[in-house]
Amino acid sequence: MTDSLLTKEQIQPPDYWLKNDFIAEHDAHAFFTQLLTQLPWRQDKIKMFGKEVEIPRLQVFMGDSGVEYTYSNLTLNTHPWHPTVLEIRNRIQALTGSTFNAALLNYYRNGQDSMGWHQDNEPELGDAPIIASVSLGASRPFMLRHLTDKQRKEQLILNNGSLLWMGPKLQAQWQHSLPKRPTSQSARINLTFRQVLTQKT
Repeated sequence: MTDSLLTKEQIQPPDYWLKNDFIAEHDAHAFFTQLLTQLPWRQDKIKMFGKEVEIPRLQVFMGDSGVEYTYSNLTLNTHPWHPTVLEIRNRIQALTGSTFNAALLNYYRNGQDSMGWHQDNEPELGDAPIIASVSLGASRPFMLRHLTDKQRKEQLILNNGSLLWMGPKLQAQWQHSLPKRPTSQSARINLTFRQVLTQKT
């Protein structure tokens, strides 16, 4: 039986867990301010349908020396670890036992900034990547959609200081997105930690 013929009962639930109180509120506010004011945020461009367009958010990529990461034909500049990002990474590693050598940070300036449907399935992440996602600032809805049964969706609310752990089966079976929320004027920073397998020597 092919994936397209799977019944709702045969579709496995998405491989994730959410810890809303991962970072205490006072720490989360301090981390948000530090990252907002101290990181070299930039609005990159990607090609869509043959045209170059600006992504609807700002971002910065950081990681260990030699780490490179590419998505949508965009190779990101790798910045050294910021102390606050390292502290958050170390807390995640202590809690989960997973290790991460890179982080992609996204700054959503308001509810007009967003992230479309996608999978974090780039070759340099391997076949079963684990992604740890920390949210700072405004709460935003986060959507999951099954890859073959696109009517099967789940919505999570990612709050200030929350940790979303996306397990090794998630990216192969589910897409995710952060839709626009036009009524929101508040900012959000999201840190997604990952283990990049290919490094320059």
